[in-house]
Amino acid sequence: MKKSDFYYDLPDALIAQHPLAERTASRLLCMGRDTGELCDRQFNDFIDLIHADDLLVFNDTRVIPARLWGHKASGGKVEILIERLLDEHHAIAHVRASKAPKPGTLVELPEGLACTVTGRDNDLFHLAFPQPILAVLAQIGHIPLPPYITRADDSGDYSRYQTVFAKTAGAVAAPTAGLHFDEALLDKLKAKGVRSAFVTLHVGSGTFQPVRVEDLAAHIMHKEYFSVTEETVTAVAQTHARGGRVVAVGTTAVRALESAARSGSLTASFGDTQLFITPGYTFKVVDALLTNFHLPESTLLMLVSAFAGYQPIMAAYRHAVAEGYRFFSYGDAMFLSR
Repeated sequence: MKKSDFYYDLPDALIAQHPLAERTASRLLCMGRDTGELCDRQFNDFIDLIHADDLLVFNDTRVIPARLWGHKASGGKVEILIERLLDEHHAIAHVRASKAPKPGTLVELPEGLACTVTGRDNDLFHLAFPQPILAVLAQIGHIPLPPYITRADDSGDYSRYQTVFAKTAGAVAAPTAGLHFDEALLDKLKAKGVRSAFVTLHVGSGTFQPVRVEDLAAHIMHKEYFSVTEETVTAVAQTHARGGRVVAVGTTAVRALESAARSGSLTASFGDTQLFITPGYTFKVVDALLTNFHLPESTLLMLVSAFAGYQPIMAAYRHAVAEGYRFFSYGDAMFLSR
């Protein structure tokens, strides 16, 4: 298939710029497993779609306030977007300036803080911070809202562009399917007998990068760190043994699980993944998927098309546009079965 096969027309008015007042107030588009029939529901109905034998797999990554503004000694403005934390004091980042900073350049940050450019690797710069990076970001960092959200971040984004179960700091974009859950809904699912497990995939800014080649085989997928524990592997095995479904909450949970099953069976794993899932991929772990709506011609739209079928997904997206669903990070959700 080609990149252009995954184009759809989306009015700008349908791109959600703000979260709804309540996390669970979103709409939920459900696709029938066998028929592809579409049903318009509310997200609170999600509990009725999940069975007591099912396992929900969440991505517990925590979004860091990864965007910084500063200036060079010359006065030139610098914008930094941390891409990945290497250790407590070192990171790689996207750096925007009128002239690319050379190694040794000091970037002065607000409140008397600073960092130093120590090197460059293609489009990414290596930075060193005298203070612990997470402490610096907590003090002066901004939430890195996606490029299709055209406003500046505000105080509300610090909580709403974050899942209520976020734990492991390192993402620069939210695992957005998880944004629909609040504590009350999680408690209801637990009371129903539904089990939960967690993976970690630190979503990078590459998730927003467009596919630049028409031939999908020529696309180079961005790297993201993932971790799947032995506890989650056991939970998945027990779920399938009792006839339940493994329900991934978000495409990031899918990529983590499927990356850990590249050998043919799920094993405890961690490291970088460049798994690019396109139609024709054989899924090894995930049986059902909760996901938001994705950008035209994006790798995530290709993933959900691989999961639920190309024609059904494109029909569902046309339906969602016609029915005025809200799209992307702060938008509505879909529930899909394989």
